[in-house]
Amino acid sequence: MPSPDNELNLNRQGFDSSNPESDKELLERVKANDTSAFSLLVDRYKIRLFNLIYRMLQNREEAEDILQETFLRVFKERERFDPTYSFSTWIYTIALNLCRNELKHKKKFKFFGLDLIKDDRKYAVEKINYTSNLSATLEKAIASLPEKYKTAFLLREVNQLSYEEMSESMGVPLGTVKSRVNRARLMLQGQLTPKIKEQYELSKSSPIPLCLL
Repeated sequence: MPSPDNELNLNRQGFDSSNPESDKELLERVKANDTSAFSLLVDRYKIRLFNLIYRMLQNREEAEDILQETFLRVFKERERFDPTYSFSTWIYTIALNLCRNELKHKKKFKFFGLDLIKDDRKYAVEKINYTSNLSATLEKAIASLPEKYKTAFLLREVNQLSYEEMSESMGVPLGTVKSRVNRARLMLQGQLTPKIKEQYELSKSSPIPLCLL
């Protein structure tokens, strides 16, 4: 499993500096039943997709199942891909639809907090280093956002999709996407500002490192 640092080699069009083939070129090979090309697409997207899915569902096993189902759908429906759209938009649309279906089925999303990850699988979310209470607070704040705002925030700030890609993946107008991102930022700011002030005051009065509090 590749290191999360490999994400730095990817741009929004799915270009990987270690493999110059575009997503669409790889998919054309997949359509010809080239399984090695499919493996390259999986490696290119699995970390970013898992991070998104895990934060949406707040459950490791469910996230892994949805991740596998996403790639299975991509392979099964490879002939239906419209090359006028970007591959990244298509695969995020599939993943988000599967997440929405899971959340509707469970009807428990808003009651879940962030589960700490304890196994040693090499997913990017497992590499988050909780060096302070603030980082854990940020994750919990993101987890508490209503689904539509959290989706917009994660796609923009974590997965770095363009607003146009987000509009296509989420199936809402461009103006709505921008509004949801801004609203999510404001909601997070409202939650985090008191915590930041609180931790700052603690840091002034306590000789104990904040990460140990």
